[in-house]
Amino acid sequence: MRTVIQRVSHANVTIDGKEKSRINQGFLILLGICDEDTNEDVDWLVKKIANLRVFADENDVMNRSILDVDGEALVVSQFTLYASYKKGNRPSWFRAGSHEHSIPLYETFCKALSDQLGKPVGTGEFGADMKVELLNDGPVTICMDTKNKE
Repeated sequence: MRTVIQRVSHANVTIDGKEKSRINQGFLILLGICDEDTNEDVDWLVKKIANLRVFADENDVMNRSILDVDGEALVVSQFTLYASYKKGNRPSWFRAGSHEHSIPLYETFCKALSDQLGKPVGTGEFGADMKVELLNDGPVTICMDTKNKE
């Protein structure tokens, strides 16, 4: 799994002109899934994200997690995180997971993160044409890949 985590003041996702989800302070999480990903990847990534200390403490030092600040999360599926751009100028998506594999893992990830945070997470819609708006706070942007855990 690959993810781009952005610390946001707020974010929302709109599909066909209708707002699907909106959050205040927390994380906008773009999530890419490949066919090799498993529930172990979900577990590792959820724990890392929930405990990622990138929110300011009383000394304005990034020392608090999303749990510490009672933050919210918005998870948007993002197959383009698996773009291959080595040949030519048009990316290919052959590394992105199939719908049959990716949709259940996306749903598992969202539920596991919701359980970890103790509140519902906002979502997009897998495979939909989504419009995502955010106010990146910092900016703070972290990329993680479960295949590079060390």
